[in-house]
Amino acid sequence: MNPIVHPSPESTGIPQLDQILGGLFIGDNVIWYDDAGSLAPVFCLNLIEAADRRHLPVIYVSFDRSPKNLMDKLGRLHTSPALTVLDGFTYGKGAGADIFLQFYQRRSTADRARLICLDQPHRPKQFSDALYEAVHAANGEVRLIFESLTGMQELWGGEEHVIRFYSRACPRLYELNTIAYWLIERAAHTLRLKSSINQIAQVVVDLSVKRGKTLMTIIKAERQATASLNKPWAYLTRATDVRFESQDRPSGPYDLGDRLKALRLQKGISQTELARRVGVTPSTISQIESNVIFPSLPAVYRMAEILATEVSSFFGESLRKVRKVTFAKSEALPAKLPGSAPGVLSAWVLTPGKTGLAAEPHLIEIMPQRTLSGHFTHAKAPEIGHVLSGSVRLMIDGITHTAEAGDTVYLGRETPQQWENPGTEPARMLWITIS
Repeated sequence: MNPIVHPSPESTGIPQLDQILGGLFIGDNVIWYDDAGSLAPVFCLNLIEAADRRHLPVIYVSFDRSPKNLMDKLGRLHTSPALTVLDGFTYGKGAGADIFLQFYQRRSTADRARLICLDQPHRPKQFSDALYEAVHAANGEVRLIFESLTGMQELWGGEEHVIRFYSRACPRLYELNTIAYWLIERAAHTLRLKSSINQIAQVVVDLSVKRGKTLMTIIKAERQATASLNKPWAYLTRATDVRFESQDRPSGPYDLGDRLKALRLQKGISQTELARRVGVTPSTISQIESNVIFPSLPAVYRMAEILATEVSSFFGESLRKVRKVTFAKSEALPAKLPGSAPGVLSAWVLTPGKTGLAAEPHLIEIMPQRTLSGHFTHAKAPEIGHVLSGSVRLMIDGITHTAEAGDTVYLGRETPQQWENPGTEPARMLWITIS
């Protein structure tokens, strides 16, 4: 009897999202409901960057952006030889205007080979044929970005065409070993369309803005056993960097939710009763106490009145004085080490913020078959690294040293002149700099 082999998860390109979601699996169709219309692209860029590091083919389907606008949005990624763009805009919303066609005249032959201008994007059958032809030509574990189903519906003249296309494409792309992102503007579609799409998709994610905070909620995750469903995660973005706020963060001077909960419990008032008297829903009180959202100023005054306390008690000195001793895996943040190189080495700091520790731990990942010139830190203090998986080679004064999974590297005053991952999988190390 052969043992059951469980597939390994693939990265979204965002370490914290991988931890929250449980990664992606080959065959996943991921729906991104975008409340603001501008929240999903950063997640797409990270997926493309992750694929680019591994030289995996990427197909970007554009119905909403002109080719020039899309190239600007992709930045350096638009030069990746693994990227193919299916342009459904130029002869779609662009109506074949000269200003858009001139873009192709200015491109090199190599660029034009990766830019496929669809001459009949308004015909679902012709678009489908071009899509599958591009997927087969890519010949590998393809990553697909569809921007967007909303743009398709506008061009195709109704949701029936979109539902029909998606209901056929989603299972087919699953069988073709792709990972596909589908962008949808939530407010632009009926409940019927969204229900049909959600039923077929493997992963459904909702992005929204509430009270000035951007929130991500995982609605569905078929194969991700560790995913936290229907739980809003607040996050911040800067360029392509996405950082999620910890759901288990230490108490600080403005943890209003902790103070509200403590005062409410002292008075013996339930969330439901407090919500009724304030004039909000119990869910709103729950989210305030979880520090997911913050109440309006009138609501703060009303809660203080109901709880017979001063408004200042919500913002005074922290109710908890316990030093943080554990750090959830979701708190690890991407780190840019001074000697790292894009596409070669990635790093995450495992204890973000000031911990008072005499050592700084990082998770280091060197991409397969890649070489890093020099060392990835400028530390003058001793360093210790434990190889978690894969193998690494480091060169010190012309001598090559090899460390396999389970081995430990100790650097006193030595500084490696080169690091290398000779394997076919990423090499991962727990790296500790002692201060």
